[in-house]
Amino acid sequence: MTVDKELEKLSHSTPPAATPEARARALAAAMQAFDTAGNNALAPQGNAKGWRQSSIINWIWSPAMNKKFLAGSALATLLVIPAAGYLAIELTRNGLPIVDQTEIAGDLSQGGASKQPVATADQSVKAAPQLPPQAPAENGSLAEQSVADAQALQDKETPALAKPGARISEFDANDIATLTNKSEGSATALGAAKRSAPAAPGIAPQQQLAEPMAAIAPSPAPPAEGRVQMQLNPNRERFANAAANPIKSVSTDPVSTFSADVDSASYAFVRRSLTGGAMPDPQSVRVEEMINYFPYDWPGPENAAQPFKATATVMPTPWNHDTELMHVAIKGYDIAPATTSHANLVFLIDVSGSMDEPDKLPLLKSAFRLLVNRLKADDTVSIVTYAGNAGTVLTPTRVAEKSKILSAIDKLEPGGSTGGAEGIEAAYDLAKQGFVKDGVNRVMLATDGDFNVGPSSDEDLKRIIEERRRDGIFLTVLGFGRGNLNDSLMQTLAQNGNGSAAYIDTLAEAQKTLVEEAGSTLFPIASDVKFQVEFNPERIAEYRLIGYETRALKREDFNNDRVDAGDIGSGHSVTAIYEITPKGSPAVMNDDLRYGAADRAPAANADTAHQGELAFVKMRYKRPGEDKSALITTPVNDGNAVAAVDAAPQDVRFSVAVAAFGQKLSRIAAVDSYSYQAIADIAAASRGTDTFGYRSDFLSLVRLADGLSQR
Repeated sequence: MTVDKELEKLSHSTPPAATPEARARALAAAMQAFDTAGNNALAPQGNAKGWRQSSIINWIWSPAMNKKFLAGSALATLLVIPAAGYLAIELTRNGLPIVDQTEIAGDLSQGGASKQPVATADQSVKAAPQLPPQAPAENGSLAEQSVADAQALQDKETPALAKPGARISEFDANDIATLTNKSEGSATALGAAKRSAPAAPGIAPQQQLAEPMAAIAPSPAPPAEGRVQMQLNPNRERFANAAANPIKSVSTDPVSTFSADVDSASYAFVRRSLTGGAMPDPQSVRVEEMINYFPYDWPGPENAAQPFKATATVMPTPWNHDTELMHVAIKGYDIAPATTSHANLVFLIDVSGSMDEPDKLPLLKSAFRLLVNRLKADDTVSIVTYAGNAGTVLTPTRVAEKSKILSAIDKLEPGGSTGGAEGIEAAYDLAKQGFVKDGVNRVMLATDGDFNVGPSSDEDLKRIIEERRRDGIFLTVLGFGRGNLNDSLMQTLAQNGNGSAAYIDTLAEAQKTLVEEAGSTLFPIASDVKFQVEFNPERIAEYRLIGYETRALKREDFNNDRVDAGDIGSGHSVTAIYEITPKGSPAVMNDDLRYGAADRAPAANADTAHQGELAFVKMRYKRPGEDKSALITTPVNDGNAVAAVDAAPQDVRFSVAVAAFGQKLSRIAAVDSYSYQAIADIAAASRGTDTFGYRSDFLSLVRLADGLSQR
């Protein structure tokens, strides 16, 4: 089609007397036809980009095109300018709002809603012309696109709002790019922002139409180049769901059995929550870990021949005058640093994408630098990372080459998904290759616990750990970060891999765990440590173990050396506290049995054989590398009792204050009426020498909890 023929055809277009709708259709068709004619005339070789994108220089220097170009330009000026004015007059006369395209584009590019007013329901329904959609030409022109943009604005702002059940669509990214004269690349980048949302249900069309454009959710601003914006679910943290220990009757359940727990992760969780202005999740509070977080000056064994010593104290219960507390403190033998064995350590480091936060991988790297500086020159360090696939970053290297180890740590970068199972296998293989006989062989897993590739269920990973612990390799699990911390998995791995778990939320916590307590963290003195307490039914009616819910064992497990239990390191202290109810106390919750134990005659000489005993404490443990357990026993009798809380040793009183605090945060009914202030009073009076300020920090947490609980 030539330009001359097209212009002749346009001269016979719809007369002015036609309806506005017909005139609009005719105008759009004319522009499309004219544009197509221009394309055919100026790009006879099939230039796909259209005549408006051709080179002006080529047009000027093409003699064959000069005449058509000049004629086309003149006619285009005569036709397009009046047509554009006519279109503007027609649209405004018929009620379509004039919208500043620059302001729309600016608002949308910033994630905001358009500030332009919307026509009222009456105006829009009565006057807005309904143009049928036109199929775009293969080589669309700017004039055609302007008509399409106007049609898009009309369709999106007016009739869609006026129709019940219609969908309200925001500007397509390419529409935005065209309106703001952005490049094709910008349109592509904005394509991800395309959105569509249903009209609000239950609202009349007129009410919906009268709402400002801000009511229509705008497309979000595109993320910065090279970055992916992720919305993390704040509730992805996983904690083991364990019910609080119940009150048990001595007449039916006289024996309590549990595994040792020297972990300290829970205290750090609680501190993180309270200092962040929120009460902790009750499931994140493990009372025994809070108690065992603090160093205590319990009397220890004289030599390594007997690695533990138990000390018992019986005292009135601060929160219940009708019960008593039986406090059992265990202190492990403290190996002198000069006599510690050589260490073969494998750092298994999570470098997945989820670790790309300041309190995760950067903090992890600083923590391991502290540990490396603590090790001896003959110790060895290896580094395995995992993120989708496991990789060996550093083969076994003597700490004498410290700069090489620190350089490898500094170069760690996050990225990828988390395939922890493969990393665990690789780390244990490397630890086995560098195994030090009669030394310390340990994998140190540092992660946020987000295992999402490969065998990722707790049971699958537990099986892997159980299989590899037979190699005599211990495990330490260090948790980092917040938001998706998998504490439940950390506990599973630590409990089943001859190991312990800690949570590192600050560099100060890393200093405490990996430097100040390096001996207990790295050097084990016993494995599969179990406790069993039998209460004397002649003296005690009921008991309740405070904490250790996730460490409960069956009675028969105590003497079964095949049953795994907790491990204790050099200098570790373990504290267990029972709330006990003496016979005849008004606090007894269970009625006496009608049949059975109450009708049985007491054993001969029972009173003289165990005169004055309240309970009998037994402890089983295995020395490192041994398969058969040894037994230590300690009776608890009236000689261990004190008449008042203030008469108890200082460390006992402070640990009781921590136990009360942990129970209150766990929402244990027994301490409901016991105030935070009362807890703070006991802790302040028993703070003693606080070399590192841990006890002062505890007092601050009690005060924070008191304030937060009163909101």
